[in-house]
Amino acid sequence: MDFFFNDPDAVVDDTLAGLARYAPITLTARDSAFRIAVDAHWEPDASRVAVISGGGAGHEPSHAGFVGAGMLTAAVSGDLFTSPSVEAVLAAIRAVTGPAGALLVIKNYTGDRLNFGLAAERARGEGYAVDTVLVADDISLPERVAPRGLAGTVLVHKIAGHVAATGASLADVHEAAQAAAGAMASIGLSLSSATLPGSQRAARSPELGLGIHNEPGVREVAPNDARDAVSLALAPLLAHVAAGDTPDGPWALLVNNMGGCSTQEMSVLLDAVVEQLGAGRAEIVVAPSPLMSSMNMHGFSLTLLALNTARREGLLSDVAAAGWPGAYVLRESETLELDHPAPETDVGVRSPAIEDRIAAVCQALITDRARLDDLDAASGDGDTGTAFARGAKAIETARSQARLSSGEPARLAGEIGDLLAREMGGSSGVLLSILATAAGNALAEGENLAAALKAGAARMQHHGGASPGDRTLLDALLPAIEALAEHGTGRDGWARAARAAADGAQATADMTHAGAGRAAYVRADALAGQVDPGAAAIACVFGALAEPGGSIN
Repeated sequence: MDFFFNDPDAVVDDTLAGLARYAPITLTARDSAFRIAVDAHWEPDASRVAVISGGGAGHEPSHAGFVGAGMLTAAVSGDLFTSPSVEAVLAAIRAVTGPAGALLVIKNYTGDRLNFGLAAERARGEGYAVDTVLVADDISLPERVAPRGLAGTVLVHKIAGHVAATGASLADVHEAAQAAAGAMASIGLSLSSATLPGSQRAARSPELGLGIHNEPGVREVAPNDARDAVSLALAPLLAHVAAGDTPDGPWALLVNNMGGCSTQEMSVLLDAVVEQLGAGRAEIVVAPSPLMSSMNMHGFSLTLLALNTARREGLLSDVAAAGWPGAYVLRESETLELDHPAPETDVGVRSPAIEDRIAAVCQALITDRARLDDLDAASGDGDTGTAFARGAKAIETARSQARLSSGEPARLAGEIGDLLAREMGGSSGVLLSILATAAGNALAEGENLAAALKAGAARMQHHGGASPGDRTLLDALLPAIEALAEHGTGRDGWARAARAAADGAQATADMTHAGAGRAAYVRADALAGQVDPGAAAIACVFGALAEPGGSIN
């Protein structure tokens, strides 16, 4: 299976059933002819205007997710990407419309216009006070083609629902909704199409000017990164504003997830939009999230809504609807200044020979980055090489800037430990910092290098919890240290240590169970034949130290 669905034909009903487990809604029965969600606390005889919307499913949380006090009174759902029937819309009108009347918010798609429009006419014939507002916020299509209703529709839901909750008349609710619909512009960009349950996703190039029904965009694009994607989408929006088709800012900004973007991507996109809009142009932002999605389409849409006092109040007001993520006053990022001890600036004795070995180790790790990342990808997140290279670059920078006390072993070890803890990051950075720091302490107490490394490795095991045979960097490190202890720290000793580290790393390929680290959560078959990346990195270090040209004594 590729998706967590049951019967493809039951996806809409299953989705609504899950929503009803926590949202403040009441649903029509699964075997009913209609799919209608109603505010569970709504009283039809109340003197408040009902706000009704809906359309095809597949756009969750639209529309049922926005049912609740202060937003929609009812939502009517059709099948995936298919408008609900006239009878379904009419049933919703009858269910929630009291003396104050009802406003239908309709997206500008032919099916929605016809079915909601005819339902409104029939309801009027039955004596209900009903008005409609059409949302057509898409600005991507040519002038001869009617613009579609996109994610800006949700902002109309919010504003209309707020005004209705104040007890305003149907005429006032309609006026507020209509004015908001005319003061906004939206456009979408996607890297992929959507996948309908039971179907395969058709391969499509990135496109600009997407609708919400999986139709192709108006043109193919090739963004290089998030900033580029935002620039491609924002340019036509700002041109639309400059042409006078939408009022200028200050704006409310909506960055809508079309369904397939991660939380991280949405935050990156929002930051890029605010940066490119410039200071002060966006005043309110709706938390970036799925609002009007298109199944799992990997894309986003941007909406700009011109603000006035009433719209600010409407967007910022509280609602009970489960799908509304909240609107916030946009603010500049603030930098937290932390007090920390100034780094020691004086440097002790330096040794050109030791610095040559340090440079060789750093260069070896930087060169080996891709191989180590590939090894890690088999059992982790593929960043071991990147982490070791990051630590190596920090040490090499300090060496090249003459900031290492390379002629004072105990002090040097402490300096390297500080750099690894601060710059390398991840568990490996902390573990190696413990090794270096504890070894430095032992050197300061008069131990030789092999004994100091053995003491550092012991503290690493104590804090890290790993042991030999657990398929970690210790499986290369401990044999290398034993070789140094037995054969000394001359050239022969380093050569033997390098061979021991390489043999220890290679032995991890036969270990199908890891006792520590991320690999401990990986299946045995995924580990079989794979060298542990941390052990491989240690072998790389000792290999560089054993190269002709000198050794660390």
